[in-house]
Amino acid sequence: MIETIRAGALDVAFLDVGPPSGTPVVLLHGFPYDVWAYDEVMSLLAEEGCRAIVPYLRGFGPTRFASAQTMRSGQQAVLASDLVALLDALELPAAILAGYDWGGRAACIVSALWPKRSLGLVTGNGYNIQDIPRSNEPIHPFDEWKYWYQYYFHGERGRLGLSANRRELCRMLWRMWSPEWEFSEAIYDRTAASFDNPDFVDVVVHSYRHRFGLVAGDPAAASIEARLEVQPPIAVRAVILDGGSDGVEPTSSFDRDAGHFTCGVERHLIAGVGHNIAQEAPRLFADAVLRLLG
Repeated sequence: MIETIRAGALDVAFLDVGPPSGTPVVLLHGFPYDVWAYDEVMSLLAEEGCRAIVPYLRGFGPTRFASAQTMRSGQQAVLASDLVALLDALELPAAILAGYDWGGRAACIVSALWPKRSLGLVTGNGYNIQDIPRSNEPIHPFDEWKYWYQYYFHGERGRLGLSANRRELCRMLWRMWSPEWEFSEAIYDRTAASFDNPDFVDVVVHSYRHRFGLVAGDPAAASIEARLEVQPPIAVRAVILDGGSDGVEPTSSFDRDAGHFTCGVERHLIAGVGHNIAQEAPRLFADAVLRLLG
């Protein structure tokens, strides 16, 4: 059953599965996904005695802004701030933080800047804190091509396209990013309902414009963004998961990522799995969390 709690700037909708006394694990989805990416993972963790908490991110599903005046930002710093606010609201001093895409970024940032709030980190695609000051440096042309959707959202045509064709566009991204995953229309439709959130378009467009320095961020998050410019290290135990068939993110360089982790890190490359790691390989994702418990 979906619950709601006031956490900072948001009324956060979330799933809470497993014994209340179990080790808390916060599972964080990305774009364009939602809490159902963790449908099997949360059940597997609950069976092992964990308390799995799965929030809808800002702009997704039933989560709503508490005030009409709050900036509809999707920048990395506010996603991390939302996560800390949720931990506070649930009165959790710390939790295992696990996620991929936007959710993995929030988990990485909290683990880096507030390590006492993180009992361990599972991150899809490694160290994914954005290096915004260097965002306009070109990358390999093949990887630039895979980011077409980000550049599309930079213009007004992209905003209008996302607004008018959000379900068709996001379905196409699912197929491109997870080419070996044969998801059903029923699975997709269950998540696609989350894209009808009234703030979805504004939050998504701001996210993809801010990461390239094209728009200003939320002033309330300016101090966090300043701390992220130095690409801070992560001083908690971590597990990196990479999908061998990820159609959007290049397989992370373990040598590059390893230098950002100062408290031990292991990395697993999962053959045949794309970008939506938790939903495509739930057993392996849950096992990564459970290894941190050990």
